[in-house]
Amino acid sequence: MSVIEKKLKDRSGSVCEISGAEHDLVVYTLPPHTAESLEHSVLVAKHLKDQIENPETMNENDWRGLSDSMWNEHLPVQILSWRMLARLKNNDLLDMMYLDEEALEWAKATGEGAEEDENKIVHKDSNGVILLDGDSVVLIKDLDVKGATFTAKRGAAVHNIKLVWDDANLIEGRVENQNIYILTQYVKKTK
Repeated sequence: MSVIEKKLKDRSGSVCEISGAEHDLVVYTLPPHTAESLEHSVLVAKHLKDQIENPETMNENDWRGLSDSMWNEHLPVQILSWRMLARLKNNDLLDMMYLDEEALEWAKATGEGAEEDENKIVHKDSNGVILLDGDSVVLIKDLDVKGATFTAKRGAAVHNIKLVWDDANLIEGRVENQNIYILTQYVKKTK
């Protein structure tokens, strides 16, 4: 058990900070942050973490605890509650919730709650974080580059990316001094 996990268990009374479940608890760090900390992490049931990371598996019944967790005194719990309420389009609870400007900016950092325009192309990394022109990303797996004599290695940083305007699944970046197209499902946004 990590030090942060122990502190989160102390903070939450060893229960999921969203549902109140007592078993199968894991630490979830809220993007865009990557390092576990009390200020950026929550203790959640593993099945909820799986749903956070895979939006297509969301089960609305598993998130009934949001009506309580949205009032939690700890900001990371409030941020996660806001994001999941936005994903579930529960506008009644969202309208009751208050986050200051800085907290709301953090809550919206993954694109949850953004006004949806069905024609708008949104580029997202492997974790669902919205990508913008000029962002830096890291490759999450080795990629064979078609038409080139090298493999883009896992962990390679790609700085100053450019979004492919007509395809949400592609970005353009420079790897080993060559401009290449990269599928967004194989990158993770860095700070």
